[in-house]
Amino acid sequence: MKLLFNLFLIVLFAFLYIGCDSNSNQNKKQVRICPQCNMKLPDTNIHTADMKHDDKIVYFDDIGCMILWAKKEKIDLKKTETRIFSNDTKKYIDPFTASFAINAKTPMLYGFSAYENECNGCIKFEEVIMKMLRGEHMANPKIRKKILGY
Repeated sequence: MKLLFNLFLIVLFAFLYIGCDSNSNQNKKQVRICPQCNMKLPDTNIHTADMKHDDKIVYFDDIGCMILWAKKEKIDLKKTETRIFSNDTKKYIDPFTASFAINAKTPMLYGFSAYENECNGCIKFEEVIMKMLRGEHMANPKIRKKILGY
C-alpha cells in the first residue's frame, strides 16, 4: 500500500512539474535562425537582412549570408523582394538603393554595413554582391589586412 502511495506521489509531482513549466510554447519567443550559417539572429536588427522566397520570409543575420544563400539556392536578388536593415535610419530598406560601408563588425565578419543615406567611401549593393562572391570581404584575412591597413 505504501509503495502504491509513493508511486502516486511521484506521478502527481511529475504532472505538476510538466504542467507548470514556465517555458511553455505560449511563452517562447520565436527564434530565427540564419539558413546560411545556422546562427541565431541577433537581438538587434543591425546588419540583418530578409528576403521573400516561396511565399515565406527568410531571415539572415548578416548581409553576406543572404548573398551566399541566394547564390547557393540559385535566386536572382534583382528579381526577389529583399530588405536590409539601415544603420543610419534604423529601418528596413531596399538594398539596391542603399550604400554600404565595407569595414564594419558584422555577425559573420563580412564587414558590409548598410546605410540609407550616402556615406563617404561606401559602395553600392551590386559591388557588395560581387565582393561577397569573390571572397573579398572582411572575413578573408588578406582582405581584412588590406582594408584595415596592418
